[in-house]
Formats: sequence, C-alpha cells, structure tokens
Amino acid sequence: MKTPKVAKIMAGPLQLEMERLLGEALNPTHLDVINDSASHHGHVGDDGSGESHFTIVIEAPGFAGVNRLQRQRMVNAALGDIPGDRVHAIAIKASAPGEGT
Repeated sequence: MKTPKVAKIMAGPLQLEMERLLGEALNPTHLDVINDSASHHGHVGDDGSGESHFTIVIEAPGFAGVNRLQRQRMVNAALGDIPGDRVHAIAIKASAPGEGT
C-alpha cells in the first residue's frame, strides 16, 4: 500500500484509525485519507476537533466490477461508526487498479 501524502506525525487519531481500518478491510494498492476540516472551519458539522471532514482516495482490487455506490458502501462499512457518528462528512473517490479516480 502506498504511503498517504500527509505525514503520519501530522495525522490525527481519527485519520490514522480510518487508514488502518481501510487498509485491513480493503487491502488497497493506493490510499490517501485527506483531512479537509480546516477548509470547513466554522461551517455546519465543524465540531472543533479538527477531524470533521475528510476525502478518501482509494484504489483496491476488490472494487473491480463493482459500481460506484457499492464501492462507497464498502468503504463506509470498513469505517464502521466513523461516518455520520464521529465524522461529519467523507468524500470518497474509489477505483480499481488501472481505472484511475
């Protein structure tokens, strides 16, 4: 799995947990979990934690032959209670190897 762009030392606990859960469940060939919370500061859903909004860019063999909605469901299932309960918003860009995002 490719190392996410954000240095681990700068990543918060939720970001690290999401990376771990996605890595274990989907065995991605590429994974970026990007914290977008700063750009949503003061907006609805900003809980002040600094970990309220994320973008996930993920490429995994398990997405081959699977439609966009099912891929998003697979990502959300891997994340358990994080979407909606612990994080306000997650944008998902999911692809199979060779497709791009």
